[in-house]
Amino acid sequence: MTITAAADGSALGNPGPAGWAWYVDETCWRAGGWPHGTNNQGELMAVLDLFRSTAHLPEEPLRILCDSQYVINCITKWMPGWKRKGWRKADGKAVLNVELLKDIDAAIVGRKYSFEWVKGHAGHDLNEAADVRARAVATAYQNKTTVPSGPGFSGATTADPANVDTATTGPTADEPTSTAAEEVPAADQKVTARSNDLLQDDLFSSLEDNPFAPESAKPQDIVVAQERELLDPAVRADIGRTGLLLHKNFEEIGASGRLWSRDAMITSLEAEAPGQMSFELLSAELLNPTTVLVTYRTQSRDQGRTVAALRSSIWLQEAEQWRLRFHQGTVEA
Repeated sequence: MTITAAADGSALGNPGPAGWAWYVDETCWRAGGWPHGTNNQGELMAVLDLFRSTAHLPEEPLRILCDSQYVINCITKWMPGWKRKGWRKADGKAVLNVELLKDIDAAIVGRKYSFEWVKGHAGHDLNEAADVRARAVATAYQNKTTVPSGPGFSGATTADPANVDTATTGPTADEPTSTAAEEVPAADQKVTARSNDLLQDDLFSSLEDNPFAPESAKPQDIVVAQERELLDPAVRADIGRTGLLLHKNFEEIGASGRLWSRDAMITSLEAEAPGQMSFELLSAELLNPTTVLVTYRTQSRDQGRTVAALRSSIWLQEAEQWRLRFHQGTVEA
């Protein structure tokens, strides 16, 4: 029988007091955390502990609900390439959170599992239950009160998360923890990045791992693939991925005439209601070796009517990665 569980992480201050949790039902959940960690570390640890807590049931398929595209992509797309490169990315930089990732890599051997992305804070019962418990742990560390740990999985032999040695299972002294973001109001303590300085590219895979782009593609093909990716609702809701795709000096002139900054656009995309847009490529022109101009038409549904828009984007290549520098959209008459 398939085990379905949600896994989530939380950090207050990011980095700061951090918690993680996985949740199956009221009788089967587990949580833990650290006095100092990041949201991504919490997300990864929740998944790791779920695999460990179900290790005594190796034949049971595991269905993991997760609102972090970063975690899903790390495990399902990027880890094999990182391992081949000695746990380094294409640019030679070390992969962050590598100890947690190595532990996950070991824990998934021989397991049947699948990941399903769910939108955070959207009323999904299991995701909300995991989020509440992860946030409760972070709050407990912040207030120096008892850390809730949960009943765990029946038959599991994992250690009490309140007594786990964080030197081996959590953030280490030499592990950078700059995932992160400014603290948000108590009503929504799950912290996400909001600032150019805090959205660190090192947290994410290089764009050569982009599943939308074919291998050995021309610059125009890579850029068009990434433009399509930015229209995907799951990507638009993932600030980690949009933070990587948008240039640090990104600007957009919207159909209303509003000038959007990178931070404002990332925040807006994360909060918008899911919706798919069609994509009709008009042209993709290499202006020079590091600049591509893309023009295309989109169609979407808005309050029951079809809205068509003409769009243009300028992509720049920096450090072997293409990022969107400027975008403009105009509603088509």
